[in-house]
Amino acid sequence: MHGHGGYDSDFSDDEQGGGSSKKRKKTVEDELLLTKPFQKEKYGKVAHKQVAADLLDREEARNRRFHLIAMDAYQRHTKFVNDYILYYGGKREDFKRLGENDKTDLDVIRENHRFLWNEEDEADMTWEKRLAKKYYDKLFKEYCIADLSRYKENKFGFRWRIEKEVISGKGQFFCGNKCCDEKEGLKSWEVNFGYTEHGEKRNALVKLRLCQECSFKLNFHHRRKEIKSTKKRSKTKTESDESPHKNSRSSSSEEASQGKDEGHSSSKRSEDSRNRNAGEEDSASDSELWKGPLPETDEKSQEEEFDDYFQDLFL
Repeated sequence: MHGHGGYDSDFSDDEQGGGSSKKRKKTVEDELLLTKPFQKEKYGKVAHKQVAADLLDREEARNRRFHLIAMDAYQRHTKFVNDYILYYGGKREDFKRLGENDKTDLDVIRENHRFLWNEEDEADMTWEKRLAKKYYDKLFKEYCIADLSRYKENKFGFRWRIEKEVISGKGQFFCGNKCCDEKEGLKSWEVNFGYTEHGEKRNALVKLRLCQECSFKLNFHHRRKEIKSTKKRSKTKTESDESPHKNSRSSSSEEASQGKDEGHSSSKRSEDSRNRNAGEEDSASDSELWKGPLPETDEKSQEEEFDDYFQDLFL
């Protein structure tokens, strides 16, 4: 019995249970009708551990990718090296790069540079030789820069001038010794430069512009050949050589001019005579016009002309 004083029935619980089950069926059917074909299923329970682990790995990979993109190449390299040592073990000295065989462009040029390039040297050209040849082509090979620090041992060093030295006048308007900047009393010298290069002995004639003190150092053991300006002498010689030719040319030109003058005078005379004749004819015609009226000429009629014509035919 219930507390309200009414009677209790054994079928009341069954009726209530039946109604709830019907409601559940209706809700399930309604959900099936309302679901769309592209709609995902609803999880009514906790996700599996593998799904959660995959999501975490994906998020971690995204963060790592953004972190690596923010680094430069060197920072990425150090990070990978540190991670390798941390996970797989080893020493950091194993990853250090040996710089013994490293060469800069200057080292390559020093190894393959030549004072003078021949056709034989350009036969087998590697990229190192091409780089040295390109540097050689940029040098100015008129005057040299000398190193006279070991002049007492009769040992000298020569090199060609670079663009900066050519612009400043070093070696031409200033002393060619690399440790001297004197610009007065310069003399030009021609030196037979003998040198060994890549195991070969070679010779080259070199021009130098040195001051008096540096010229003394250059000629300490024996005197070199001095180059003197021979422009004035050459001019006087050429003038003396060309004088007979000039005389002959002047005489021939005078004869030709005389002949031309004679020709011009004769042509002028003929033209004058022609002009005189034309003037006389014009004056005669003018005088005849003013003498009187022109004589009248009898013009024949057309019949008279025909008669004369036929008369000649029938004779």
